[in-house]
Amino acid sequence: METKRILLVTNYFPPEKGAASNRLWSLAEGLSKKGYDVQVVCPLPNYPQGVIFSDFKGSFYKKRIANEITIHRLWLWPSNSPNKFFRLLSMLSFSLSLSLFFILKTLPKKIVVQYSPVFVGFTAVFYGWLFRKRIILNVSDLWPLAGLEMGLLKKGFYYSLLEKMERFCYKKADLIIGQSEEILEHIKKLVSKKDTFLYRNLPNFEPIFPKEKVSTAPIRIVYAGLLGVAQGVFKICNQIKFPSTVELHIYGAGPEASAIKSIENLQIKYHGEVSREELHQVLSTYDVAFIPLVNRIYGSVPSKIFEYTRLGVPVLYYAGGEGGDLVKMHQLGWTIPVKNEKELQKFIDAFSEIKLTEYPKESVQQKAIEAFDFDKQFDLFIRKISAI
Repeated sequence: METKRILLVTNYFPPEKGAASNRLWSLAEGLSKKGYDVQVVCPLPNYPQGVIFSDFKGSFYKKRIANEITIHRLWLWPSNSPNKFFRLLSMLSFSLSLSLFFILKTLPKKIVVQYSPVFVGFTAVFYGWLFRKRIILNVSDLWPLAGLEMGLLKKGFYYSLLEKMERFCYKKADLIIGQSEEILEHIKKLVSKKDTFLYRNLPNFEPIFPKEKVSTAPIRIVYAGLLGVAQGVFKICNQIKFPSTVELHIYGAGPEASAIKSIENLQIKYHGEVSREELHQVLSTYDVAFIPLVNRIYGSVPSKIFEYTRLGVPVLYYAGGEGGDLVKMHQLGWTIPVKNEKELQKFIDAFSEIKLTEYPKESVQQKAIEAFDFDKQFDLFIRKISAI
């Protein structure tokens, strides 16, 4: 039936790693299990290194089927350069491929569009609107506002253009799903009568039973994820002094990875990039999970909150906003005001075995499982999209 066919448009998808690709895989897999014939269109995998993965090099188009999900991978000119012009060219190259895909393919009536990047989201929404598709807009970041708050964008002609594209996407969508209450509040200010739905980036995996700390060995804090400017891990490594009783362990890849790898500090250990399955096994052995952002980004709720706590690891939250409110509300760990380096240093200096007992792993895991239920949320989501 046509109503059971659906297309997902995204800039990130496995085998790429990271919150965005994990989120879209969970969405695609969930829809497939609910009886949908799911198609995904995405670029040839290249994130976060900015280089096409070896299995896909030399291709302009690849079609594969995984777990009954049809995946269309399109050409793009990859880049993870800090140069804004090169990054823009990369996004535009995928937008061009996406345009041809919409024009040449017969597509399902319903499409889910991952927004951002702005140009990719705008392209998908424009052609979805042009070909009279039912558009479900999945908003995970408030671009261009987030770019402004991170210092990546400045107000001017380019920023105004992005704002117009953003509003076009909101206006033409039949349903907007947002990752946070702040995102939905922002959207309602721009398009007050639009149908919206809170869809948090909740993980969908069987939790590993955590092991409580039993030794007096150093307290092991872990960061796992993108190593970029917005996260500020390299800056923290240089500005925060870790006593001999506290270690910082780092997993991930990104623009700052090589700089972090070169740090000569016995209390800071870089482990490189590992698969999500391997990461889950090692994360559960750490004492605390670290979630930092350089600036408080309106609308941002890092998915690490849900993933780490489901593994039973209390979080040290240093990012501000709605995410911090969730950590406090559900008693999942400690919060420190974003950009307050003195408070972070003070916390690290005073961290002890006694302080760890404030948030026992088993208790954190139980609270997270009860508060953040993927299946319950997904059932509500299915009802919502079935009605449009």
